[in-house]
Amino acid sequence: MAILLRLLFFPFMKIIQANSWKVFSIAFAFLITFSHWSVAQNESDERALINVKNGISISQDSLFLLNLRFRMQNRFGFRTESGEDLSIEQTDFRVRRLRLRLDGYVLNPRIQYYIQLGFSKSDLDLDGGDFAQPIRDAIVYYHFTKNFYVGFGQSKLPGNRERVVSSGNLQFSDRSIANAVFTLDRDFGFFGYYTLPTKGKAIYQLKGAINTGEGRNPSPGDNGLSYTGRFEFLPLGNFKNNGDYSEGDLEKEESPKLSFGLSYNWNEGAMRSRGQLGAYLYEKRDQEILIADFMFKYLGWAAMGEFFQRDSPNPFTQNDFGATRVVWVGKGYNFHLSRMLGRKSELALRYAAVLPKKELLGYENRMDESVIGYSRYLNGHRIKIQGNLGYSWANEKPLLRNTENFWFGIFQVEFGI
Repeated sequence: MAILLRLLFFPFMKIIQANSWKVFSIAFAFLITFSHWSVAQNESDERALINVKNGISISQDSLFLLNLRFRMQNRFGFRTESGEDLSIEQTDFRVRRLRLRLDGYVLNPRIQYYIQLGFSKSDLDLDGGDFAQPIRDAIVYYHFTKNFYVGFGQSKLPGNRERVVSSGNLQFSDRSIANAVFTLDRDFGFFGYYTLPTKGKAIYQLKGAINTGEGRNPSPGDNGLSYTGRFEFLPLGNFKNNGDYSEGDLEKEESPKLSFGLSYNWNEGAMRSRGQLGAYLYEKRDQEILIADFMFKYLGWAAMGEFFQRDSPNPFTQNDFGATRVVWVGKGYNFHLSRMLGRKSELALRYAAVLPKKELLGYENRMDESVIGYSRYLNGHRIKIQGNLGYSWANEKPLLRNTENFWFGIFQVEFGI
């Protein structure tokens, strides 16, 4: 299996690393060219869900609406001692996610809200944090028009596509290592969304946010803020059922659909090693990140790709005792390819990598992972069974005998309404 994965992915790694923008541009151009040749409501984490088919709804005409939904992810996972030693080094039995979601409006359908609470240990940030944080999303929206609305509160920043895709709409059990290092995640502040009116099929979307830069549930901080802008281009029109933010072509698009996104974030005086996430630095550091991504779907085939680059003028921080903590600067990649095997089954492949800058190599490793995944959709993304098998290796050494490498597997059941 390791040999197969290496044959699939390893020959392309150095090409991608040396020519990242060229590779991304070629892949994007190929998808557009191919699209010209080929002539259950999904969750969204960027707006309130008003018209839902499942869940519990309570309403009072146009004065009040409450949609109540829940979902849970029960998981078994394992990790081996090394690539060669297949004895189990770690097991993972747990409720990965347990979420309660409330959407609706109050007083007027223009005044909408979205609240999401988390109750599992991971949802509460107790895996690596010091105190429980049950609030994931708490935001009020005002819709000026169908194409323009703003929000105030805590929610996901308009960053990379895989992060904004709800964890309930993923085709793998979890997001990639590139997302873990480079995602903007959630923050508190002001949000804005605008779809430019057009006469043709193409769609242009603008998204922006001004936030604290400190991540979820921040304490009162300094005057350094985070500024995010995102542009999205859908040359072939809308996807079915919000499919540009749902992984896998469960709808089996009858005509090609493509979305391309570009995000930029400037975080002034960030206190954490990965912007809104990561270990706390000993000194504040300005950080900027550039993200490019695409989503393509057609006749059960789906492809998604993401490119990341984070920079900081001085990534090193030190305390009075000489200890060092660094900003995670460098590049990252994430590519998915999937095919529906009938109406309810899907096979998917993923390759992801994170590449720290040379000056960070003593503090952070380059990591690569390849994953094969199978999903059985019993009720779309709401009720599904998923199995993943992957191989992870460090510092461009995929050999099985390298003790830093390991195999991992996950079995997960998603259940919700």
